[in-house]
Amino acid sequence: MSGVQIESLRKSFGAVDIIRGVDIDVNEGEFVTLVGPSGCGKSTLLRMIAGLESISGGLIRIGGRVVNDLAPLHRDIAMVFQSYALYPHMTVEKNMGFSLKLQGLPKDRIAEAVGRAATVLGLENHMQRYPRQLSGGQRQRVAMGRAIVRNPQVFLFDEPLSNLDAKLRVQMRAEIKELHQRLNTTTIYVTHDQIEAMTMADKIVVLRDGMVEQIGAPLDLYDNPANLFVAGFLGSPAMNFLPATVTAAGVRAHDGTILAPLGAGLREGQSVIFGIRPEHVTLGSEGISARVGVVEPTGAETMVVLHVGDAPVTVTLHERASIRPGAEVRLTAAPGKGHIFDAATGRRL
Repeated sequence: MSGVQIESLRKSFGAVDIIRGVDIDVNEGEFVTLVGPSGCGKSTLLRMIAGLESISGGLIRIGGRVVNDLAPLHRDIAMVFQSYALYPHMTVEKNMGFSLKLQGLPKDRIAEAVGRAATVLGLENHMQRYPRQLSGGQRQRVAMGRAIVRNPQVFLFDEPLSNLDAKLRVQMRAEIKELHQRLNTTTIYVTHDQIEAMTMADKIVVLRDGMVEQIGAPLDLYDNPANLFVAGFLGSPAMNFLPATVTAAGVRAHDGTILAPLGAGLREGQSVIFGIRPEHVTLGSEGISARVGVVEPTGAETMVVLHVGDAPVTVTLHERASIRPGAEVRLTAAPGKGHIFDAATGRRL
């Protein structure tokens, strides 16, 4: 088991820069997710760690050893892909043990390793089945088992749940997290789903346009986003943003003032963006005026989409509210829960 260090990593395809000077330190036994929108470079970065993409600049260390010029076979990593990539003509047992067979291990050692992985993944009763006889979740378990039997220093996951339905994704998410807690192997996991990133990771790396926007623990990034991009990307529903102006009394947005003392980097008359999470907005008789657009009851909660001027605002209500579309309401922000961003740079102030 080893950590992974990435230093000033770059990747270019001709004149196009895909990865632009990335620095990431993954500690031994840590579960790190690389998250960001499509095209941000997260899968390319993972493939560079695996040795499937060449490096234009920088260093990758696995277990303290520079692996830039090592073939994937010699990096002691195991990768689970978005597509299960199982051999259709092989049984579950043979799929899981194939890499060990290629290494020339004795049959008894292969059987022992495969049996141990099958027990961990709950596949004992499916060992003689073929991939076509398995569900999507079972196929993904087989792909994970094929990685586990190798006992690698690092697991790499490239959006492994994106082909599954919503219910199965939730189940597999919990199983992968439980598996990591059991094996405690260093894991780097790529996803575009910020809920996966929030619920599974010890540490999140938020990427945009081939650069790192912020690194930290999930709740640290949720509570203290570095900029508008991170604030809007993490959280479902996303953080609300209102154009505002700094005043002596606080921050004025639309036709109301939100209490926010002048802090470092703020001055009266300054144009800012006020951010507030949906769960920190309250509807009542005071505050900023808004018009109800859509009401979405989900059972445990009710999502209300409001319009504050031209800006949409989502509110999460934990009670079942009798609010109708078109109604005029007023909203207030919970004290101390708002975020102020510089309107020009997007940086959190």
